Amino acid sequence: MGIQASSADDGAGWLGFFRGLTASGPVGGELVTSDAHAGLVGAIGATLPGAAWQRCRAHYAANLMSATPKASWPWVRTLLHLVYDQPDAASVHARFDRVLDALAEKLPKAAEHLEAAREDILAFTAFPKGLLRRVWSNNRQERLNKEIRRRTDVVGIFPGPGGAYAPRRRRPSRAA
Repeated sequence: MGIQASSADDGAGWLGFFRGLTASGPVGGELVTSDAHAGLVGAIGATLPGAAWQRCRAHYAANLMSATPKASWPWVRTLLHLVYDQPDAASVHARFDRVLDALAEKLPKAAEHLEAAREDILAFTAFPKGLLRRVWSNNRQERLNKEIRRRTDVVGIFPGPGGAYAPRRRRPSRAA
């Protein structure tokens, strides 16, 4: 883990961050997951040789939506999630190809976008089967939101407005 203040989100800032991180001691890891900013990806490659790079699943989904009509967002997101939810690498690649086929018919721009990102978003499949579920995302916010949805929908801990745990308003007292 590391932290560094920088005045810009550019290649030089990221390179300085990773150089400082590696200079502080041995840095392990075989896979780095991040957004696809060229400076960030370049800094990872320059300072962590031998580490594979994986495009962040949540960031890529947002990028894919830019090539998708808004009415199709739920369908395309579901298809993308199906790719990641496969039990092994062979199934991930087979599902990816089926998703491309489905998109090519209805949304060719989205299919092109997805095909161009194939290597970036499927890098995790090079790792052992037991690790696939652990490396598919580094987005902690995404995991937190998923847990909140689970507790809201399944467990019922966080009911919606007007629910059992919603704070009650106090009525203003009436002066007699």
